[in-house]
Amino acid sequence: MTENLMLALALIGILGSLAQWAAWWLKLPSILLLLLLGIVLGKPVTGLIDPDLLFGDLLFPMVSLAVSVILFEGALTLNFSQIRGLESVVRRMVSVGMLVTWVVIASATHYILGLSWTLSFLFGSLVVITGPTVIVPMLRILKLDKRVANVLRWEGIVIDPLGGLLAVLVFNFIISSQSGAAGLFEVLLDFGWMLLIGGVLGGLAGSIMGLILRRHWLPDYLHNVFTLTLVFAVFAFSNFLAHESGLLTVTVMGMWLANSKNTPIDDILHFKESLTILLISGLFIILAARLDLEAFLQIGWLSLLILLVVQFVARPLNIMISTWGSDLTFKERFVLSWIAPRGIVAAAVSALFALKLEQQGYEEAALLVSLTFMVIIGTVVFQSATAGFLANKLGVANTESKGILIVGSNPVAVAIAEALNKHGFECMVSDSHWRYIKEARMKDIKTYYGNVVSEHADHHLDLIGVGKLLAMSMNKDLNVLAASRYKNEFGLANVFVLNSEEKNKDEKKHTVSKEGKARHLFAKDITYAKLASLLAQGGQIKSTLLTDEFGYEDYLQQYGNQVIPMFGVAPGGGELKVFTRQEALEQLEPEWKIIGLIKADKIETETPTKD
Repeated sequence: MTENLMLALALIGILGSLAQWAAWWLKLPSILLLLLLGIVLGKPVTGLIDPDLLFGDLLFPMVSLAVSVILFEGALTLNFSQIRGLESVVRRMVSVGMLVTWVVIASATHYILGLSWTLSFLFGSLVVITGPTVIVPMLRILKLDKRVANVLRWEGIVIDPLGGLLAVLVFNFIISSQSGAAGLFEVLLDFGWMLLIGGVLGGLAGSIMGLILRRHWLPDYLHNVFTLTLVFAVFAFSNFLAHESGLLTVTVMGMWLANSKNTPIDDILHFKESLTILLISGLFIILAARLDLEAFLQIGWLSLLILLVVQFVARPLNIMISTWGSDLTFKERFVLSWIAPRGIVAAAVSALFALKLEQQGYEEAALLVSLTFMVIIGTVVFQSATAGFLANKLGVANTESKGILIVGSNPVAVAIAEALNKHGFECMVSDSHWRYIKEARMKDIKTYYGNVVSEHADHHLDLIGVGKLLAMSMNKDLNVLAASRYKNEFGLANVFVLNSEEKNKDEKKHTVSKEGKARHLFAKDITYAKLASLLAQGGQIKSTLLTDEFGYEDYLQQYGNQVIPMFGVAPGGGELKVFTRQEALEQLEPEWKIIGLIKADKIETETPTKD
């Protein structure tokens, strides 16, 4: 038995990792492949994996602890200052719109399937959640208009923890009603006790953890381990004080930490994201393997009616209310009404709630998982297959990707971003050093504070409308890794790396190979150090208009070795050509603009063709 368990765990881990890799390569939500893999391996199809037989009494605590980490990690991303800055449409979508969706789906579930009101409202609370892990891969494929894509992206980020909190509250109310209380007052009293324990203990744990991080009472290498063990301890102690209050407690703890001032949580967030990937990979294969398709098939076509209500009634009503009075066009609202794939929190929490409710005597609770997984798979597959065609037909797709992601927010990167911004190419600089990010923001340059190759970037980096990558960080290994990471995203022809300094033999042994990863920016001998030195000496990045009388050769003759050509901008600003070691700009025609770094001793030279 022990050997079977070890083999099963190893198989789940390997297949889960392969599914995550395949999802990244295919640009699909990973949850879709994980659920399909679990269905094939589990009871519904082959029966190779039987979680109840393999894990026995350990199954419930394993799932509980995994879901607690997933909810805690999701809550860590909810900074209320971000909500205050959102458009009114997004605020309404994650508040009034979310409640409308909840009530509509719950009512449909009760009247169509005949489920009790308690389970119907619980199911409705589970499937209001979209989440960035499903919406971001879809947006990258669809290439929607930026306004529509940003609304969907921010809805997914914010509703992930808020929807999870709603589901936990509904579940706690159900548990309170089953606690043996005689009347409504006793039920409300038990529910209030759960809320009190969850709120107070979660806030207290978040405060203690925040104080430890701010005062540096722990060495850095213990931050992640201590946080994880504290989450487990708080979850268990909360359940001891008030039955099933632990999920609420860890959610509040995460939100408290996310909104604590001057609390360094970036490393913890990155660690939790990596851990969450591992947990999700194994958890969803195990959960999908437990699906009872026989019970689900007994419902038959009525379950499809629920999916139709989710897609064509609840979502459009949400958007109609949330966009009332906004400047969004009818076509944009229609696309928003079409896209709302359900996500990871819904799947994880539904399975845990089903296990707990089955223990409370709810025979219909097993249907929660089947219905939730049906909605997840149905919305992801249907919307992925149809949303692109719909957006193109309505003219809401963004055919041009003029945005540029620049790795690094150093003086060279910022100067180039400023120059390209002036010509209509929106640049976003990224860096893990706050000082550089702060300086870029002071110059009104769009920024991403973090590592572009992190899991956080996969979920939160806004790549809508971005078509090129310029890796210009002072960390040459990061440049190569970023180029390798995003070459499938933008295509190898649109990924560029700034040359690093020539390495001696010993240095070559300790740096990442860059062969075949990207094209090299500018000329062969142009490095970051050289560009930074020229800018520090007073050099400037300027643009010059080419004409019939003043072409590219004239431009080079005018400036000689006092200029470093960088970019060419097509007439009208619709296309950007990048000067690389492999490709020069000799083919630029009249009416194109050439952008180059002019050295300080040539700045005084003026030509009638310069902008």
